[in-house]
Amino acid sequence: MATRTAAGPRQRLLEAAEELTYSRGMNVGVDAILKRANVARRSLYEHFGGKDGLVTAVLERTTEADERHYRETMDAAGDDPRKRLLAVFDGLEAVIAEPTFRGCRYLSADLALADPDHPAHAVTREYRRRITALLEHELTRLRHRAAGRAAAQLFVLIDGALAAGATRRAEAATGVGEVAELIIDAGL
Repeated sequence: MATRTAAGPRQRLLEAAEELTYSRGMNVGVDAILKRANVARRSLYEHFGGKDGLVTAVLERTTEADERHYRETMDAAGDDPRKRLLAVFDGLEAVIAEPTFRGCRYLSADLALADPDHPAHAVTREYRRRITALLEHELTRLRHRAAGRAAAQLFVLIDGALAAGATRRAEAATGVGEVAELIIDAGL
């Protein structure tokens, strides 16, 4: 007979903070997180040193899943680098159309956390670097003449679609793939 172990306080805090910082924003109160996680305030400080540490841990945790989503989207498109890149932009419409979509978690964190030395900013910078590197890799495979610059442009396009999608929903991604094609094809 298998027994299930209930998630401990650390895991419950991470799950609650991941959900609430996305659905309500980065400025969600600690009390709401503690209530959702059903833990005492002491657990927050023991495991994360406070809300800043918890928010940073949540972002570290979500970057892995989000980067994996980009890779899976590109892998599903096959081996052709152009198709792999365009699949990312096709996928934006589906992501933005989800009823639970609230924008880009990383952009939201950067805008909400005013302290430039907040440790979460290092996580968001690294996330952006890694996604841009994925794009640059495909552009290099495509023999794009300015792969680094084009990757940065494509990432700005992704960021913009996700930001606009938070307020304008699916129509925000309409045409983004066409702009991506212009960037891709300009360097071939």
